[in-house]
Amino acid sequence: MLIDIGVNLTNKRFDKDRDELIIRAKDQGVKKLLITGTNVVESQKAVALCQDYQQKYPDTLYSTAGVHPHDADGVDADYLMQLTLLAKKTHVKAIGECGLDFNRNFSEPVQQIKVFKEQISLAAELDMPLFLHQRDAFSPWFTELKPFIDKVPAMVSHCFTGNKAELEQCLAANMYIGITGWLCDERRGKELQEIIKLIPLNRLLIETDAPYLTPRTIRPRPKSSRNEPSFLPYIVQKIAELTAIDPNELACQTTANANQVFNL
Repeated sequence: MLIDIGVNLTNKRFDKDRDELIIRAKDQGVKKLLITGTNVVESQKAVALCQDYQQKYPDTLYSTAGVHPHDADGVDADYLMQLTLLAKKTHVKAIGECGLDFNRNFSEPVQQIKVFKEQISLAAELDMPLFLHQRDAFSPWFTELKPFIDKVPAMVSHCFTGNKAELEQCLAANMYIGITGWLCDERRGKELQEIIKLIPLNRLLIETDAPYLTPRTIRPRPKSSRNEPSFLPYIVQKIAELTAIDPNELACQTTANANQVFNL
């Protein structure tokens, strides 16, 4: 069994075939999906999807609730209250996706930091894991997280694309590392391919980040650029190729890790 810990299932690119997508995932051994919440509205939609599909696909869909740094400028005054209400829902398993993104700065950096700090504190208050985003902002990101390392149940560095030094800092802080199809990209993923062996099996998680980051190792190449959870095995295969660890062992351990981190 596999667990995809990061799927943007509320994305409109899935509007026409969510049922078929879930069936395809299950057919490939991907039995559980964690839907990523990127702002209050999307987090609410994620919870609604979990609830809507519970009877048809029991114990399959779960979600996070949070505000992505891109959306930090748009938060309402009561957004923390809204996230707290969402966090009480049975299907919500982590606070996030939250963090810092200084690559594109769709929100002002100062506001990103403010909203990030508030969500870190919320996770500590609610005793929930953090589902974390970081791009071109490692130092301030880690600085904000460091005081809370022992105050939340787990921290997950979602879609890790950093360098060796950053990986070592995350691992020293006992973070879990989420690996996506970035690893399968012979262009952008070369550095990650070189350091993947450094991640202990008990800290490894796998995710598609669908509909983004379609693995470039898929043969024949899919006609659509849209990624989906049924492609998760390609990430496992690439990790196995680079680490010489049996794919079945990777599947078992990453599933156990996800079950533990998110209390699935």
